[in-house]
This record gives sequence, structure tokens and C-alpha cells, in this order.
Amino acid sequence: MSLHVACLCAAWCRTCESYQQVFEAACAELPQAGLQVRWIDIEDEAELIGDLDIETFPTLLIADDAHVRFAGPLTPQPETLKRVLRAHLADARPMAVDEAYIELASRLRNQA
Repeated sequence: MSLHVACLCAAWCRTCESYQQVFEAACAELPQAGLQVRWIDIEDEAELIGDLDIETFPTLLIADDAHVRFAGPLTPQPETLKRVLRAHLADARPMAVDEAYIELASRLRNQA
């Protein structure tokens, strides 16, 4: 089973600029088997983002082969990110999310 973890940010966002290192370090601590990690600039990869309207940065997406496990904005603290990653990577229950997140997860699966 593949797991996708994507952080959705923008190059102009100063919070995102400093958060990228936090995101990459937290993901490096995770078990790597089947884990696909992506940093996605929503403007550079607008086609991938599709109709998803990101208003708050950073926004995190965690999805497996069948479901979205988590999708939403996070406060940009390392411990918050680590807690959300641990909780949703261990719990395979789907989360009720906007259809645009489901479509993004599907496009990420197809790229893997």
C-alpha cells in the first residue's frame, strides 16, 4: 500500500519558506516503505492542484491507495506536524473531505 504525504504551499508565502525544512525533516523520520512525500507549490503545479482552493498555508494531505486520511491546514509547528503524521499514518480510516482533495489524491496516486 502506498501512502502519500503532500504539503501544499506557495513560493511567495514566508511561512511556507521556513516550513519546508520542518516538513522534510519530519517526513524523513517516518518509515519509508511505500511512502511518497511531495512538497507542492500550488502555483507552479496548478494543473495538479486542479479546482482545490487553498486559502491557508501550510495545508497537508495524507492519502493511501483508496482514501484521504487527512486534509487541511496546520499550524506551522514541528510538533503539530509530527503528531498529525503519526496519527493519520497509523489510522487508515478515511476522512470526510472536499471532493477536490479526493481528486488531488487520485492524481498523486497516478503519478507514483
